[in-house]
Amino acid sequence: MLTIICDSTCDIPEELLEKFGIIVVPHYIIWGEEEFRDRVNLTPLAFYQRLEEDKQRPTTAQASVADFLSGIQQAVDRGATEAIILTVSSAMSGAYAMATTAAEQADIPVTVIDSKGPTMSLGWQVLAAARARDEGATVEEIVEKVATVRQGMVQIVAMETLEYLQTGGRIGEAAKWVGTVLKVKPVVSINHQKGVVTPVGLARTHNGLVKMLYKKFFDALDEGKRLRIAVLHGNALGEADKLAERIQEEFEPIEMIINITGPVLGVNTGPGALALCGYVED
Repeated sequence: MLTIICDSTCDIPEELLEKFGIIVVPHYIIWGEEEFRDRVNLTPLAFYQRLEEDKQRPTTAQASVADFLSGIQQAVDRGATEAIILTVSSAMSGAYAMATTAAEQADIPVTVIDSKGPTMSLGWQVLAAARARDEGATVEEIVEKVATVRQGMVQIVAMETLEYLQTGGRIGEAAKWVGTVLKVKPVVSINHQKGVVTPVGLARTHNGLVKMLYKKFFDALDEGKRLRIAVLHGNALGEADKLAERIQEEFEPIEMIINITGPVLGVNTGPGALALCGYVED
């Protein structure tokens, strides 16, 4: 029996986690003297509400080796004889290193995959792994499938301000914007080869921001009709629903996911952020 494990930046809706028996290892949010576990005792909604009201900014801490070992043990308790762990980009977090160390100490064979991205870049790869497993694929075939999905992955993120990305320390190649007037609205992409944030453009208005997000995302997608697309938002469900409705009408994807971005990533993107993430299924 093979169990799929990932970290809490995956942003996969709860019903899909349950459907595929995916185990999630939470990261940590540090808010002053308080410590929270991502999506466990700090919900995304509560996080964004506090983020807008609290002048003190939270920070994050990656899941530890012990946390990943706990996830592996949970898999063993369910009857797993093997596991695959997928993590957020190793260029953005030490989670991959923690998971790799845990895999070396585990009592069952564990394969660790660097997703080279955050949120549904990771999430889509996790779901692809779970579906391939359920179709009878071997570990080697699952690793290959995940790599193919990652190669075609596109993720574009639109933020209301550069401030959170800059102070969160995950600015990557968008560091060239440091010193730019914070009133501009940045659009960035995820480089799935390097696993880092890459600058796309700056917008002056909210409408311009959404327009740029939409155009850059679909311009970057490979041609094909079997689209799997996720719309992510920083407590902006109304905006996300509008985007999803437009995508559904224009492209009719075979799978559409709408979800709120979790606290660990929200620290870097801030309230009101929108993201599109997806790929063309072979």
